[in-house]
Amino acid sequence: MRYTCTAQQNSSFLIPKIMVERFLSQTSFTTQEDFIKNFKINVPENFNFGYDVVDAWATEQPDKPALLWTNDKGEHHQFTFADMKRYTDMTASYFQSLGIGHGDMVMLILKRRFEFWFSIIALHKLGAVVIPATHLLTKKDIVYRCNAADIKMIVCAGESVITEHITAAMPDSPSVKKLVSVGPEVAEGFDDFHKGIENAAPFVKPEHPNTNEDISLMYFTSGTTGEPKMVAHDFTYPLGHIVTGSIWHNLTENSLHLTIADTGWGKAVWGKLYGQWIAGANIFVYDHEKFTPAAILEKIQDYHVTSLCAPPTIFRFLIHEDLTKYNLSSLQYCTIAGEALNPAVFETFKKLTGIKLMEGFGQTETTLTIATMPWMEPKPGSMGLPNPQYDVDLIDHEGRSVEAGEQGQIVIRTSKGKPLGLFKEYYRDAERTHEAWHDGIYYTGDVAWKDEDGYLWFVGRADDVIKSSGYRIGPFEVESALMTHPAVVECAITGVPDEIRGQVVKATIVLSKDYKARAGEELIKELQNHVKKVTAPYKYPRVIEFVDELPKTISGKIRKARLREQNAQTA
Repeated sequence: MRYTCTAQQNSSFLIPKIMVERFLSQTSFTTQEDFIKNFKINVPENFNFGYDVVDAWATEQPDKPALLWTNDKGEHHQFTFADMKRYTDMTASYFQSLGIGHGDMVMLILKRRFEFWFSIIALHKLGAVVIPATHLLTKKDIVYRCNAADIKMIVCAGESVITEHITAAMPDSPSVKKLVSVGPEVAEGFDDFHKGIENAAPFVKPEHPNTNEDISLMYFTSGTTGEPKMVAHDFTYPLGHIVTGSIWHNLTENSLHLTIADTGWGKAVWGKLYGQWIAGANIFVYDHEKFTPAAILEKIQDYHVTSLCAPPTIFRFLIHEDLTKYNLSSLQYCTIAGEALNPAVFETFKKLTGIKLMEGFGQTETTLTIATMPWMEPKPGSMGLPNPQYDVDLIDHEGRSVEAGEQGQIVIRTSKGKPLGLFKEYYRDAERTHEAWHDGIYYTGDVAWKDEDGYLWFVGRADDVIKSSGYRIGPFEVESALMTHPAVVECAITGVPDEIRGQVVKATIVLSKDYKARAGEELIKELQNHVKKVTAPYKYPRVIEFVDELPKTISGKIRKARLREQNAQTA
């Protein structure tokens, strides 16, 4: 099927209606005090992102750019909101013909294909439940997910590495009734998405698609133990991302925003959908097989991307490129999330581009929870201040709110009710829901400390903190110290068992090109002494291992659990 994109015409006769004004009593803020006092989201009854945002834009400003999709083969499509309404209606009608309706579970394995946006909005319009998933799932992973959630349909990219795992999983996945491929291949047993939407009947909106409390979106998220949990969000969840797009990302109706994330990861709806379209921004998507920093920089240059959000790993790679080769003058604003930011990366990027990286923190279970907002001066390495949407606190093991300078677990107090954007439950798992959320407190499992100004500084997962000779050592501080040495491109800090000290600090390090030949005892000593000078001497890594790469998740986060497993195997 050929995709026709509506030409952007002059629509000056239209009276622009700013979308965000429908949901916020006040839309701009100048100080944190102003934000805390005046930020309020108005939640409509039976809110549905498909009808109330996408279709509303299509009605009022049909030619407004919505999604600029490109790939590594030189293709690009600029979809307007009129296009998005048309294609999501066609997709919704097609899914209806396959028996999908209110409450049905549908898994999307679509990488960065534009069909992901067609499908997720279509499923919202039907009141169905969307389960985005990574293309790295194996047969075992797919079987587990299908049975845990009673998945009824899977829509996937038509690549043999994906479809073969799905096909192999089907004999053990009795709830799945339909398999759909968006191409390029349509394997045996799969329906053709593009033929399906082309031949679909005109879409008729269901009489009652959803209530606000219905589940709209679920993510499987791995914890430290047991099978992945199913994080269930309700239909109001997109409104929780107004702060993400309109405030933290600092987007306007003229923004072209790139968040580097695969659609199988929660960061995709954080940065490539909800908050961005409510802000009226044009979402930039680069569909690529292999991440190369140079290609990302070329896209920013060629398409005049104005806003970028990515995990620190990505920025670490970007600053090792020769940025003088690229015209990045369109880039106005950059945000960072996914893991804590090393101050050395902040300073280098600022020196090279003049742009300050504005950090944010949240989880699959939440929206943006802590952030450095546009009116704030960033403190490199700090997450910023709590988003007033949530009642955020730091508490110790006794449940006491900690003072400045003390470490505590990040929690969200919910005694006044569930805040907008916080998850509904771990689906079908009351025990794990209660474990994380009880007595009016949701426990994030992340540890931080706050400074005199109230800024929060990430320490690590509660189970990542290293206890050595009576000291509690946060991995991030040691990583940040190492990152200030020119030899270190990336590193990860874990604790390894020690008979005398209980645990000692281990650094697993990827060296820069110039230092690879020096890997050995001399460089280990140099790096240890460097850490002793930069931070408290007891925190230095007693064990150092040099590796070519660190194990990562699809989202670019370093897999500490995998490193701990490897440490245990070699102990």
